[in-house]
Amino acid sequence: MRPLMLQGHERSITQIKYNREGDLLFSCSKDQKPNVWYSLNGERLGTYDGHQGAVWCLDVDWESRKLITGAGDMTTKLWDVEYGTIIASIPTKSSVRTSNFSFSGNQAAYSTDKAMGQNCELFIIDVRNADSSLADQTPTLRIPMTESKITSMQWGPLDETIITGHDNGNIAIWDVRKGQKVVDSGSDHAAGINDMQLSKDGTMFVTASRDTTAKLFDSESLMCLKTYKTERPVNSAAISPILDHVVLGGGQDAMEVTTTSTKAGKFDSRFFHLIYEEEFARLKGHFGPINSLAFHPDGKSYASGGEDGFVRVQTFDSTYFENIFE
Repeated sequence: MRPLMLQGHERSITQIKYNREGDLLFSCSKDQKPNVWYSLNGERLGTYDGHQGAVWCLDVDWESRKLITGAGDMTTKLWDVEYGTIIASIPTKSSVRTSNFSFSGNQAAYSTDKAMGQNCELFIIDVRNADSSLADQTPTLRIPMTESKITSMQWGPLDETIITGHDNGNIAIWDVRKGQKVVDSGSDHAAGINDMQLSKDGTMFVTASRDTTAKLFDSESLMCLKTYKTERPVNSAAISPILDHVVLGGGQDAMEVTTTSTKAGKFDSRFFHLIYEEEFARLKGHFGPINSLAFHPDGKSYASGGEDGFVRVQTFDSTYFENIFE
């Protein structure tokens, strides 16, 4: 099956995400304009114009009504998905690195960078009846991160906790009600965590790290269950919703890309078996490192966004589902 090439960004992709049904694919990049696409045929529905800097993160809520984005222009913006209008623009003291809706969609969390003399902080806001006054309201919770900045984040089960991945390789779970750290993984990873994605049922999550590995963790105890080893930094990892598969994407740092050829196989999506930790497939495609990966909620296709500014949507052949491990 030929992949769909979604060409709508002028600069490298920073994050891609499907909505819950999987009919829409959202992408954001360093060119200030998040896009939304039909995932079935790759048609672009529209853009969300309003940011003045690179957009680092985005998330769409459960009903595909609201979109949250965080950018280098020191704002978090809340958008109406259907009309592309800004519901609220929340100013921050430094760039926004991660943003996520809770599962219920009642709350959203975002974190800022440690930069310009500001510490990294985690904020939680109530978005139930969000409007432009949200910019002036105080967040429901604000946790300063003194040790290492947050580079990836997910909400835990029942919206009671937040799981954060840090620049020094640590993972922590925070209690949203108390505002305290509940579990600390210690340093399973030796370098920064680029991405974290939960499994479909939320019991496990996979991390992608600069230390060239991806690891599978239990989302309550933070016990490391599996390790998937590669030779170069992993930028993103995702768990298949239907099969025991993990897909990893990465490549060397963007600044070293010009010294290598695409034939070397550095920019492939690599498929590992979730349990056996064995690599069983590779898919070529991008001309630069893969920055973000996402499985379609039905598990029959996946999307990858790269440093080359393309989003590729790849539908699996029937042989992919028949592949049985000996």
